[in-house]
Amino acid sequence: MDLNHDEAPVLEALARYHDADELGFTPPGHKQARGADPRARAVLGDAAFFGDVLANGGLDDRLARGGVLERAERLMADAVHADHTFFSTCGSSLSVKAAMLVVTGPGSRFLVGRDAHKSVIAGLILSGVEPVWVEPRWDASLHIAHPPSAAAYDKAFTEHPDADGALVTSPTPYGAAADLTGIADVCHRHGKPLVVDEAWGAHLPFQDDLPSWAMDAGADICVTSIHKMGSGLEQGSVFHLRGELVDPAELASRADLLGTTSPNVLLYAGIDAWRRQMVQDGRGLLDRAMELAHRTRTAIETIDGFHVNDAADFCGPRLAAGFDPLPVVMDIGELGTTGYRAADWLCEHHHLDTHLFDHRRISAQLTHADDEETAGRLLAALRDLADHAGTLRDAPRVVVPEPAELRLEQARLPRDAYFARHEEVPVAEASGRVAAEMITPYPPGIPAVLPGERLTEPVLRYLTSGVAAGMFLPDAADRRLETVRVVAED
Repeated sequence: MDLNHDEAPVLEALARYHDADELGFTPPGHKQARGADPRARAVLGDAAFFGDVLANGGLDDRLARGGVLERAERLMADAVHADHTFFSTCGSSLSVKAAMLVVTGPGSRFLVGRDAHKSVIAGLILSGVEPVWVEPRWDASLHIAHPPSAAAYDKAFTEHPDADGALVTSPTPYGAAADLTGIADVCHRHGKPLVVDEAWGAHLPFQDDLPSWAMDAGADICVTSIHKMGSGLEQGSVFHLRGELVDPAELASRADLLGTTSPNVLLYAGIDAWRRQMVQDGRGLLDRAMELAHRTRTAIETIDGFHVNDAADFCGPRLAAGFDPLPVVMDIGELGTTGYRAADWLCEHHHLDTHLFDHRRISAQLTHADDEETAGRLLAALRDLADHAGTLRDAPRVVVPEPAELRLEQARLPRDAYFARHEEVPVAEASGRVAAEMITPYPPGIPAVLPGERLTEPVLRYLTSGVAAGMFLPDAADRRLETVRVVAED
């Protein structure tokens, strides 16, 4: 199949659909906006409804003989040096589960960095796999985790040679990157595939000064969110495959098992258009984004009470292997407040939404869509925040444990604990009990507690003090954390 990156097969098929004046007696029921509530049309615009057609029997014929999606996926694979690419309209949360389920299965072991996203833990619950946790590289002074080292994966494979493969998250939402080449080499030396959760790295293949990209580093499967650092729509995700260790038909089958039979073509179109944009203009767009990030970082560093974390903070022999400067992570500890309170203040007073926030940091994610105007508005808001820091200094303190105290004993498999008979106990009585739920500070969505882990006083104190300070726990049965769901005791 000849590949021409000037094409955007999904967008072009949508244009043909409208030019032909197709009339569908099929879903979706709004019938090209005609049946949509006028109030919805006023807010969403008709383009959202015009792009909402069936994938087969609309965008393509009923047998997909036009090869619209297949061609778009082939173009994406070529753009990022993959052998195969699959589009997903259910976000990387689905894509990473499909990637895991093709590598491992019930009753097996799988190496997983303990800094994994909650979607990875959901994959463990669905599959019944026993996780072998690989410890992140903890920076105890900054209270932040960076991806595990290649040596840590090698040690885990040596101790658990029956493990089916490994998963690593890189880059992290904070911009810290793993030694993907080293980890891939370790996996392949043991004859096992490597899955990379690269949800935050869609832009990496298109700018040479950014951290290494999973496919070029030798990974077998890579999951990427087009909506995070790219310009696709929310839920637009792709997963790429390279090499001979994973059967592409098996991967497609796992994705089909989990995915929707009613994909939103708008998401396909966003993915397709972003690929063409990056191939044609990505280097220049990302060069300008990197330059803007450098200037913005330099300017923020001059604001009293702000320190912008950079490679010097995050990278080193015992820390991260690489660094992406586009997530502008700001340590505001010297302002005497928390990231939660600072984020709320910026939203309330400047209508500015920050990307991440924790007990001492906020983060402003820059992409190729930003410019001097958006950066200027950010800087003005941050300067105003610094000027009003005195009004924010009574924020409740988050009691952050030492790294060793954050690690909990995995007393039962995540699946077994999640589906076990459970009960809710007061948080003051939960220490020593086995968790039956995930408890995840969000963002960034890395669980502090997993089903099957034995709860401890330091972790419970961290979470309860965090909730008091403004931490959001979306997956806890009791988001106020007055009670915790635990495995019932006979």
